Amino acid sequence: MNIIITIIIGLVAGFLGSKIVKGKGSGVLVNIIIGIIGSFVGHFLLGLIGFASYGILADIVSATIGSVVLLWLLALITK
Repeated sequence: MNIIITIIIGLVAGFLGSKIVKGKGSGVLVNIIIGIIGSFVGHFLLGLIGFASYGILADIVSATIGSVVLLWLLALITK
């Protein structure tokens, strides 16, 4: 059950991150991958400044923040 929730959160966060950075989505599979990796990045970054996320909405927010950071770094590297 947790893996399904993780995939759903990754999909939502990846989609939101793609919309924020690029202005369009990147496709379902890419959004899931970006969102799941972004979740780790977001939880790590927010943990560094002392924030912890409890609940699905907080997980989506932190994963979206991580997705935006990840996409921003990827854009810097690829340009």
